[in-house]
Amino acid sequence: MNKPITGAQWIEHESRAAILAELHARPFLPLQVPRRVYHFAFATNREEALADRAALEQLARTHRLEPPAPDAKFHHLAFNGWQLRWEQHAEFTTYSWSTSIGAEKPFDHADPLTRGEIAFRPPGPLIVATHLCVIDGQTPLDELAALFNSQSLCVIEIGKAGGAQALTDFAVDAHGFTRMAIRILEAPPLEAGRLAQRLLEVETYRSMALIGLPLARAVSPELTMMEEELSEITNALRRDESRSNQALLKRLSDLLAANEALSTRTTFRFSASRAYHALVKSRLELLQEAKEGQYPTISSFLNARLDPAIETCNAVQARQTRFSTDVARTTNLMRTGITLEMERQNGALLDDMVRRTRLQMRLNRMVQGISVAGLAYYLVGLFAFIAKGLKEAGALPEAISADMAGAIFVPFALLISWAFMARVRVLSIRAAKEELGD
Repeated sequence: MNKPITGAQWIEHESRAAILAELHARPFLPLQVPRRVYHFAFATNREEALADRAALEQLARTHRLEPPAPDAKFHHLAFNGWQLRWEQHAEFTTYSWSTSIGAEKPFDHADPLTRGEIAFRPPGPLIVATHLCVIDGQTPLDELAALFNSQSLCVIEIGKAGGAQALTDFAVDAHGFTRMAIRILEAPPLEAGRLAQRLLEVETYRSMALIGLPLARAVSPELTMMEEELSEITNALRRDESRSNQALLKRLSDLLAANEALSTRTTFRFSASRAYHALVKSRLELLQEAKEGQYPTISSFLNARLDPAIETCNAVQARQTRFSTDVARTTNLMRTGITLEMERQNGALLDDMVRRTRLQMRLNRMVQGISVAGLAYYLVGLFAFIAKGLKEAGALPEAISADMAGAIFVPFALLISWAFMARVRVLSIRAAKEELGD
C-alpha cells in the first residue's frame, strides 16, 4: 500500500493503491529488432486461472526467477534467450513468447512448440495463436507481402510520422498461426513494443468479439421456432372469442420460460462481444493507421467483416427482447380474457343467487302465511275449549254459544298470530345483522 503523504491527516481509501496500480498494470516492453513473437490466448474460467497461476509460479521457480504476486494480472519472465509476457484477464489468459534467436528471416521458425524451443502448460482452450515478426526496414515491402495471403492482406503505416508498417492477412497458416509483421522504419524499441502489443491486442480482442457469432447463429433457429409458435398461439386467440384456453396459457408460460433460459445463455456473451468490439476500435485508433499503397487498412477490413458479425449478435439479442415483450403482451391479453370470463361467470352466479333468494323469500312468505293460519287455528281451538267451560259454568250470556264465541275470536286470533310472526321475523333479521357485523 502507498505510504501517506508526510504530515497529511487523512485516511487513504482502501482501493487507492489498486486504482493507481491499474494504470501501470500492463506496461509496454521495449522490443529489439529483429524479433519473432508467438502470442497465445486461452479461454480460462476461475478454476483454470488459479491452476494457470500456480503453473506459472512453478515455471518461474524452475528457472530461479521471481514468481508473480498473488494478485498480479501481468508478469514478465526472461530465460534461455526468450522473454515471456503473461497476462490474465477476466475471460482469458495470454502468453506472449518473443526472442531474437533466428528472427532475421521472417516466419522461418513457424512453431516453437513442436521444435521444443518453448514449453508450457496451456491453461484452457486455445482462442488466439499469432506469429508476429518484427523486422527492420531493409527487407523490401513487396518481399514481405509475398509471405501473406494476397486476397486479404492489409498493409498500413503506424506510429508517429509513419515510423513503422504493419502487415497481416488474418488468415491461419499451415501451422495454425495467424501471421502479422511489423516493418520498423524509424520507431525506437519502446515504440516498437507499444505497436506490437496493440497489434496483438487487436487480434486478441477481435477473436474474443467473434465468439458471440457462433452462439448467435446457433440460437437463431431456436428463436425462429419460438416466434412461429407464438404466432400460432396469437392466431388461436383471435379465433377463440373467450380467450380463456388454459392450454394456450400453459404454452405461453413455457415460451416465456424458454426465452428467459435463452437470454441467460446469450446476454453475457453478446454484451462481452460488444465490449471487445469497442476495444478493437480503441486499439485501432491508438495505432494511428494510415493507408499504404493499394492495400486496404486493417480498419476497413474489420469494418467489412467484424462489424456485421457484431450487428448479428445485436440483432439476435434485440429479437429476444422483442419476443419477451410479445409473449408478455399476449399473456396479459389471455389473462384479461380469463378475468372477463370469470367476471361473466361470477355475474351469472350472482343472478342465480338473486333468483334463488327471491324464490326463498316467496317460500318464506308462504310459510309465514301458513304459520299464521296454523297458529290462529290453534288459538281459536284453545279459545273454543275455554268458551265451552265458561258456558257450562254460566259465565257466558244465554244468547252466545261456545261456537259463536270461537267465531268472534277468530279475527283476534289472526291478529295475534300475525303480530307474533312479525316479531319473530324482526328478531331473526336483527340476529343475522349482528352475526354479519361480528
